[in-house]
Amino acid sequence: MIIGIPKEIKNHEYRVGLTPSSVKECVKHGHQVLVETNAGNGIGASDENYISAGAKIIDTAAEIFASAEMIIKVKEPQAIERAMLRQDQILYTYLHLAPDPEQTKDLIASGAICIAYETVTAAQGGLPLLAPMSKVAGRMAVQAGAHFLEQPNGGLGALLGGVPGVEPLKVVIIGGGVVGSHAAHIAVGMGADVWVLDNNPETLEEHWQQFGRATNAVFSTQSSVEEHVTSADLVIGGVLIPGSEAPKLVTKEMIKAMKPGSVVVDVAIDQGGCFETSKATTHAEPTYVVDEVVHYCVANMPGGVPKTSTYALNNVTLPFALDIANKGVTQALLDDEHLRAGLNVHSGKVTCEEVAHDLGYEYYCALDALNN
Repeated sequence: MIIGIPKEIKNHEYRVGLTPSSVKECVKHGHQVLVETNAGNGIGASDENYISAGAKIIDTAAEIFASAEMIIKVKEPQAIERAMLRQDQILYTYLHLAPDPEQTKDLIASGAICIAYETVTAAQGGLPLLAPMSKVAGRMAVQAGAHFLEQPNGGLGALLGGVPGVEPLKVVIIGGGVVGSHAAHIAVGMGADVWVLDNNPETLEEHWQQFGRATNAVFSTQSSVEEHVTSADLVIGGVLIPGSEAPKLVTKEMIKAMKPGSVVVDVAIDQGGCFETSKATTHAEPTYVVDEVVHYCVANMPGGVPKTSTYALNNVTLPFALDIANKGVTQALLDDEHLRAGLNVHSGKVTCEEVAHDLGYEYYCALDALNN
């Protein structure tokens, strides 16, 4: 199979679909890999590194899209990239379609076979291709929050962990899953007063077993969210409903009731965000202020640490990429129900039930789409 790796063009996105070592694995299995020139610069991988791994360097993304049978990316294709997709071409990347009707419309029109990292499942549960970036984003969320709590950056001007004789700041984490647990790990390490809210008793139990009295685990209700958000210095939103738009758990009224200079970090922004006041930002302009509360809503947070992120991502995406390339996409999807859960759009049909529901499309079972 001919595999194409275009350079990411989303604002300040420095990750890349395959590392040189991943390219080497693909070539070892008999596949041809085309890499756009300078695609790996953000992770310190030169064109020469890719050539040594067996790739062919291509000058433009247009040539990559024209030649490749499978496109492997990191972030969702931008409009100019979507226009280059063709019937039955395989797109393997993060998509986050539910809050993005324009992208969904274009992918349907392209006729491409679109597999979203974020909805691929695992036998033991969870979302294995989303988890590495959730870990990175959870950790970065606390770093970002601490940075923007500094007064020169618009915050209230206090240290997250305080110092002896000065109390620490209150960090509220909404969602105790992968994002939440990794955010809690960093916040505890920085000495903050950490509160984690979740509506799953099992998640709260797991959190208690991991952190004990180092954090406070609270069952999430509208009342508890309001109580803790309005008294917080830093709020991190890490809720997720796989494939669906994120629920708006923090209202405009709650934001207005927060103290001036407090900070909110919406890690759920890829799925539309879990704060009513959230709108996607970029690493170029990461924050804005609503009712004197600093909002950090960068939609590709892990892109800020591309070396860590790309290698962590490739660890989990490469095996599926090889399966698709070795077997062909139809057989790979038929053989593996967990990879099949990642199929969001197939030849003009929406095959992710949550996306179809949220955006008003007819839903087609993936198996039916594959067998027709």
